[in-house]
Amino acid sequence: MKTILTWAVMASCGVAALLPMAAPASAQEWRRPHYDDPPRRHHHHDNNGAAIAGGLAAGVIGGLIGGAIVNNSGPRYIDPPPPPPPRCWFEDRRVPNAYDGGWHMESMRVCQ
Repeated sequence: MKTILTWAVMASCGVAALLPMAAPASAQEWRRPHYDDPPRRHHHHDNNGAAIAGGLAAGVIGGLIGGAIVNNSGPRYIDPPPPPPPRCWFEDRRVPNAYDGGWHMESMRVCQ
């Protein structure tokens, strides 16, 4: 339950950081364009960079806090390391010969 709540808070912080900030509007500023009017020029708003930086900072801080909450869940099980591979070498051994009942030497792999 704690994890679900944490993810819900993190998601809402992320969505809130992405929402644009609305500027107050006024009906007096609007007028119908006329064909003799010069083309409208776009105004550059100097505070857009601060709003974006504030949203990014809030997202980073929220992610750090949420990550700290999620990762603080106690000890975890870690698999033990695998055993080392067996030590092997080749030795010459005397083995019976199946064809004539005699013996011969063969090189055999021996592992510990």
